[in-house]
Amino acid sequence: MLSIDLIRNNPEAVVAALERKGENPPIDLILSLDLERRSNLTLLEGLRSDRNRISKEIGILKEKPQDRILEVREIGQQIKVLEDKVKEIEDSLSNELLQLPNLPAEDVPDGVDETSNVVLNEYGKMTNFDFNPLPHWTLGENLGIIDLPRGSKISGSRFYSLKGQGARLQRAVYSWMLDLHTDLHGYTEVYVPYLVRKEIMEGSGNLPKFADNLYRDEEDDLWLIPTAEVPLTGLHRDEILEAKDLPIYYVAHTPSFRREKAAGGKDTRGIKRVHQFDKVELYKLVTPQSSDDELDKLLKDAMEVCRLLDIPYRILQLCSGDMSFPSAKSFDLEMWAPGCEEWLEVSSCSNCTDFQARRANIRYRSEKTARPDLVHTLNGSGLALPRVMISIIENYQMADGSIKIPEVIRPYFGGDIISL
Repeated sequence: MLSIDLIRNNPEAVVAALERKGENPPIDLILSLDLERRSNLTLLEGLRSDRNRISKEIGILKEKPQDRILEVREIGQQIKVLEDKVKEIEDSLSNELLQLPNLPAEDVPDGVDETSNVVLNEYGKMTNFDFNPLPHWTLGENLGIIDLPRGSKISGSRFYSLKGQGARLQRAVYSWMLDLHTDLHGYTEVYVPYLVRKEIMEGSGNLPKFADNLYRDEEDDLWLIPTAEVPLTGLHRDEILEAKDLPIYYVAHTPSFRREKAAGGKDTRGIKRVHQFDKVELYKLVTPQSSDDELDKLLKDAMEVCRLLDIPYRILQLCSGDMSFPSAKSFDLEMWAPGCEEWLEVSSCSNCTDFQARRANIRYRSEKTARPDLVHTLNGSGLALPRVMISIIENYQMADGSIKIPEVIRPYFGGDIISL
């Protein structure tokens, strides 16, 4: 959530920044609600002061004047009416603020969509196959490791099933990634609920803006997580952390549930864009002074996964119009898939500054007597399945249709090849 002080003091700058994200913010309405709220709070403070003063005057009198007692009661009724009015105004103001995305950092390139993203670097060498590489859906079907028809039979389109060595490969990949991030990169593994309360979704920035893209259990008003970022943000909701305990690094493996309402086309083939998928998520809570450096470290941790898998990958800086709702600055990692002949996003590493922390009320105290400040939060996939699976299957395929297992995965998989 954006600071109302920032909007009040720099409305033109806020509008200009939000326009870079493709937004047309109702700043005039927000400022009007803010002014009305503050005016009514001033009136409310005056009434409470009058009630307290008169009550004290009555308290020291032996004879209690009925007219003054009635006056206190009337003031009390006025206070109640005004409190209800202030609450209504504050709810309207909060609803408007919750609709606003984070402001893009100044050094984020301008652009309205992914066509303006900037490719910063490419790593690795693409394999020169001496045969025509097949897409993962063909390889998976031939080897009996990906079952698209039965996944659809169970749950509908954009669901799939992994079988035998396919399921084993996925388990090996995320187990290896968890060990890499905990043993070498200093993250603490966390197991989190997959269903969360509404306010936890609000804290991460998914509600109310993206309710249509989420799955919900209406009876208990619980929401299926679209990423582990949501419950990881909620872990320290309404807490004041100590500066000595920062930075905090978390890693979690969870399923992710998304409606994925994108139009049909080639993205619907195979397991690239589905409603349920697994992901290893990296999450940080840091001081504002360190968040830029922490974003660089986060990106390197995700890159290390690509490098160790020995799959060609590239880094893109996202333009202002293609960044996520809570992000101030983002970098995508994309792996090459030779069968699909495309780059697949496997991670988006973002600095959300104090945007999520303000919504979730996560603060830290630099000194015992210091006023608490908001932390900065960062997140990124480390990495996302099944697109890593696609890249492994397609890059490591052999002429006979079998698939080699990347060397770093073999101890977890228990073998070095998938074949008939």
